[in-house]
Amino acid sequence: MGGTIASTPGEGGASPSQSGEALIESVPELNDYADEIIVDQVTQLGSFNLEHDDVADLGEAAREVEDVADGIVVTHGTDTMEESAYHLDLALDLDIPIVFTGAQRRPDEVSSDGPANLVTAFRAATHEEIRTGVYIAFNEELHAARDVTKSHSSKLETFESPGGKGPIAVFTRDDMQLYREPGSKSVALSTLRTNKTVPIVSSGQGMDDRQIRSAIEHGDNGIVLDAFGLGNTSETLSIAVRDAISSGIPVVITSRTHAGTLAAVYGNGGGETLQGYGALSGEDLPAHKARIKLLLALEETTNMSELETIFGSW
Repeated sequence: MGGTIASTPGEGGASPSQSGEALIESVPELNDYADEIIVDQVTQLGSFNLEHDDVADLGEAAREVEDVADGIVVTHGTDTMEESAYHLDLALDLDIPIVFTGAQRRPDEVSSDGPANLVTAFRAATHEEIRTGVYIAFNEELHAARDVTKSHSSKLETFESPGGKGPIAVFTRDDMQLYREPGSKSVALSTLRTNKTVPIVSSGQGMDDRQIRSAIEHGDNGIVLDAFGLGNTSETLSIAVRDAISSGIPVVITSRTHAGTLAAVYGNGGGETLQGYGALSGEDLPAHKARIKLLLALEETTNMSELETIFGSW
């Protein structure tokens, strides 16, 4: 898919330029884990430029090789890797694993991590314990797509699964230590493609409601409100949430904290108020993943009770 792992410097800044074939040829150790490696160049972009259609194209390419491959490794930029991985985790139910990986350092930089991450991804995709599901393999760890997030802008050990979840497995020099059961636990949604519009609205001290009012005015299909703490926001924003829901726009509440789930405790714009207005709980999902879930869910239904069931499922 592109990303730092395939990037080289240029006059206008670094950009993905290395082909998938070149990446594979640069790491001959991959042949220790796969008898045959089939390369499909789906796109060649920094992940900050990827669109939902690019991810859908990736999902369709994965479906096409399900019957001939034992596993799929996706090279991808780290900025939105977790969103693409979660998108496929929701929309695909393949009988083979999909393992995303990439790099924090380009191939031309000192101690590039791309080759080691590729080896980890291939080890995971071909391991007898990893039979299905979508993952991110990075820094000799394997994380579930639903749980993982990029936690640091530049460190090699950027990917973490917060909230006490931790990695699925850790790779040693000779083996893999499995910490919890692999496989997808996400609710199954039936579509890869979406043309819905769902903005993320941030909460901040003293913020006005213009973002939510604009979403109502423009007829957006849904809203994700990234709230405080347990899922609280100001009275000003909560009234705008009420009006959005009254106009038929579902609103999903998430927390801007990095770990933990929501709880409807406080009134006066807090979680209890928002729940009373009919807002949906994003549980422990970060806002950007709750948005992916809402986009795909809205392709299946706009019924609020059915959306509540989807968001009440893992």
